[in-house]
Amino acid sequence: MKNLLNFFIVPVFMFCSFQKESALSLSRETESGKIATVSDSIIYLFFKVNKDRSGNDQIALQESKITSGKLKAVPVFDKKEAQNGDLIITISAEDGSEIAQQLVKNPLKPELEVYEKEGITRHQASLQNAEFSVRFSFSENVRNLKIEKITEKGAQVIFTQKLSS
Repeated sequence: MKNLLNFFIVPVFMFCSFQKESALSLSRETESGKIATVSDSIIYLFFKVNKDRSGNDQIALQESKITSGKLKAVPVFDKKEAQNGDLIITISAEDGSEIAQQLVKNPLKPELEVYEKEGITRHQASLQNAEFSVRFSFSENVRNLKIEKITEKGAQVIFTQKLSS
């Protein structure tokens, strides 16, 4: 009786586990109507920013890496929270449709914590150059990268680049 029960239950479990796996590998439809394949990859983008003599920021993409993995959470921000000097990094598809955005606090003015007798105080440092990185969920649609700097007049595009696939 026990063998007969195992004979029927084991195939049912195997069938159910294969159903889950096949559902995960299906494609999903994005807001723009295009089909994006579900990817278990993360793209890391490493940047260097320098302030030139005239006070303008010069940004260079040093390296990009694609690794396997999934982001636990997708960063969400409100553009109203952005302050002067902050950067908005946008990745988009070839047709220009936005895939993801991320806010980076001003890398040339990091906030440092100082431990003193009175307690912890925060100071803003002023740097001439800095490095920063961001990460996004990667899909095959990712083609363009745009960085905007928040200024008093609004968002100003300071860097654009096509990403190689």
